[in-house]
Amino acid sequence: MSLLHANSQYIRAVRLKREKIRHGEFPFTLPFIKNMDELAFHPNITYVIGENGMGKSTLLEGIAIAYGFNPEGGTMNFNFSSYDSHSELDEYLRLVKGTERARDHFFFRAETFYNVATTIERLDEEPGAGPRIIDSFGGQSLHEQSHGESFFAAFRDRFRGNGLYILDEPEAALSPLRQMSLLARIDQLVKDGSQFIISTHSPIVMAHPLSKIIQITEDGMHETTLEETDHYAIMKQFFENQERMLHHLFEE
Repeated sequence: MSLLHANSQYIRAVRLKREKIRHGEFPFTLPFIKNMDELAFHPNITYVIGENGMGKSTLLEGIAIAYGFNPEGGTMNFNFSSYDSHSELDEYLRLVKGTERARDHFFFRAETFYNVATTIERLDEEPGAGPRIIDSFGGQSLHEQSHGESFFAAFRDRFRGNGLYILDEPEAALSPLRQMSLLARIDQLVKDGSQFIISTHSPIVMAHPLSKIIQITEDGMHETTLEETDHYAIMKQFFENQERMLHHLFEE
């Protein structure tokens, strides 16, 4: 077991260059900008949660690009663009790195993983390209698997440990059982010296104890616990009092 600690994590914090932001323009209108001067990361796992439109994906995208990832995801070596739609937030972020360097890196975006899979196939078809990239994902074409299977192939086979992994809604194609399997895989990788920054809506995925949860609301960002999140509370209320919840949902 080789857990990262505060003095050895790969990214310690991200700071906003507030003096340079242009008020009233996207992405500086997003709620997390209100009180984000510095966001300190947990050495092992930092969850960024909130309702749609709060800017979770934009924040993770900015952090990933500032670190050197391709906006659409993949490893540090991926350099492609299917559709240039990323914000310029990365230009206003300053990463505070730790003393250790990650040996492995991956930026996983649920909404653009199809493009990553397509790029892998294209690169593997080029003559003289060396070992097949797909072999590091389990050897089977990602397009010949279901979304959930292809997602999990990346988590299971491509993530090697001692790595920095930024995941944007990794649960998007996963069943609840697969989400629990993902949580177990995250635990394995954390014990193997990995650091995660994860945006998620899943109370299952955000349940790892070696973590901090940052929730974005209209009032900005604040740290919270799993039990205090809206995601957990709503699911708990639904299953503990399903009849009442359905009555309110279905009433005219």
